[in-house]
Amino acid sequence: MSHDPLADPEPLIRRVYSYVAYRIGDGPDAEDVTSTTIERALRYRSSFDPRKGRPQSWLIGIARSCVDDFLRGRPLPAGDVGEPAASDELESEALLRLSVGAAVAALGDLDRELIALRYGADLSTRQIGELLAMKSGAVDVALHRARERLRSELAGLGVGGVSSAAMTVRGAAAEPS
Repeated sequence: MSHDPLADPEPLIRRVYSYVAYRIGDGPDAEDVTSTTIERALRYRSSFDPRKGRPQSWLIGIARSCVDDFLRGRPLPAGDVGEPAASDELESEALLRLSVGAAVAALGDLDRELIALRYGADLSTRQIGELLAMKSGAVDVALHRARERLRSELAGLGVGGVSSAAMTVRGAAAEPS
């Protein structure tokens, strides 16, 4: 093996966790899926080819598969559990997170994946293109359209002016089953 993709694991694990939490929400499930991702990466690290991309893109590709496996095996939610009352600031942040999550959930599969890769995993358009076998320009256009559809969904929920920074809140766009 000429290049160990896991030579510096700490930032890679943080990035994988951020991506996973963006797709399924923060917490124990995200930790389990991240662990499964790292386990698979360790098992298959000899298959990493640095000519095909960077370690983070390779690892996020594994994480995508692990998230899909998790979502297929997850039972349907029985209903929303009420949250205890919170301060105004905490309440407004929670409402924003829920609104962004609902808006992202209403998007199509590709739009959700693009948003998660860009804002959850913090990948560049080039890296997303490598993962999805798309050209960088096509990723830019698709991301622009996904953001426009997201803004439209948010406007429909009565939420306006959500910046890209708000989309980076970890777990803000937890994907439904």
